[in-house]
Amino acid sequence: MILEKFTIGVGDRFAHQAKAQLQACVQVSKDGADVVPVWNKSNREHTFIGSEPASVLAAAQAAVAALDWKKGWHVDADHIRIETVDRFLEASDFFTIDVADSIGQAAEPADVFSFLAKHPELIGTLTIPGVSAPFTTTREEIGRITTKYLRAVQDAGRIFRHISVRKGGDDQFIAEVSMDETDTPQTPPELLVILVALGDEGVKAQTIAPKFTGRFNKGVDYVGDLAQFEREFNDDLAVIAHAVATYGLPANLKLSVHSGSDKYSLYPIIRRALARTGAGVHLKTAGTTWLEEIIGLSEAGGDGLALAKEIYAYALEHVDELCAPYASVIDIDRSQLPAADVVNGWTGPQLASAVRHIPGHPEFNANIRQLLHVSFKLAAKAGTRYTDLLKANEAIVAKNVIENLYDRHLHPLFVG
Repeated sequence: MILEKFTIGVGDRFAHQAKAQLQACVQVSKDGADVVPVWNKSNREHTFIGSEPASVLAAAQAAVAALDWKKGWHVDADHIRIETVDRFLEASDFFTIDVADSIGQAAEPADVFSFLAKHPELIGTLTIPGVSAPFTTTREEIGRITTKYLRAVQDAGRIFRHISVRKGGDDQFIAEVSMDETDTPQTPPELLVILVALGDEGVKAQTIAPKFTGRFNKGVDYVGDLAQFEREFNDDLAVIAHAVATYGLPANLKLSVHSGSDKYSLYPIIRRALARTGAGVHLKTAGTTWLEEIIGLSEAGGDGLALAKEIYAYALEHVDELCAPYASVIDIDRSQLPAADVVNGWTGPQLASAVRHIPGHPEFNANIRQLLHVSFKLAAKAGTRYTDLLKANEAIVAKNVIENLYDRHLHPLFVG
């Protein structure tokens, strides 16, 4: 199973927007860009909502049939670890193996020694075509890097082999290795050591999600040094190309940008790099679809608007509880969160404009958007009241989902 060159990770918390998401891919294909959807949902999201992985597969299958989609598509077991992977095995063909928690857990000294003995070529001055500058390493530095990351790679190997046995071979699924949810970005030498170790471990990763400099907050634009990101992104592409050529990693191995939704300022940088190198990319958009549902229900007015306001009011009262699991990927200025009684006086278009991510719009409020982004389980608590409203207002919700994914993500990134 080979992952396509350009893929978009689409979250669908409540399994109602797969057709609209796929329609956005249909539209960008008419522009000449073949982008394959990867429907993703994590164990945490299933737990919050009370759903099962089979629901993601069923929604994707229904959308593919409804639109007669003949190109590729995948279902991602998002951010799985060994203790959570089994519930995803039947419904998923793409597995995001998350080993960020193992980074920094020291590998066995004997394993580090063996790695260093096997790879003396990593020590010294390395000139990799496309990397911004040659880098010089010492045995001590490579030892430090190996000690920091080898345990995580070994964990990835255990999970990869576990999936392989149960799926009937390592050619029966797609593996991504996620190392982005950590404190510091990986340098070119660190990424190279990680990739070499993945090759040694037999992990046939087709995409890898490293940590980049800057803030990748949920549902809002990138915050950081654009020039530094461009340098890191291009360096990572070059290191991956070198590792593929030298260490036998899958030829289609590509970068994955996690929490890549709404990173509008990065899309021109990524597009230029892909055009220059011919590389592929996987962009995860995740929970923005849930926000488009809230926007659509707000615009619909009536009961939809009333529920959207209720969700905001409850979220405001429980902001600590809701934000705690996402503290590293949100930045909310609570002084900019309007009181519930203020929002209760808003019209549907006002609330929609506050949430819809159009930078520079006078009514857009990034703080409201981020709070609602992490409040999806409140809609789950509303149960059929929420999902019935999605069905009753399908047209206006779908319009927002399509426009968001096509106009603000797919077209800017893959067409320009």
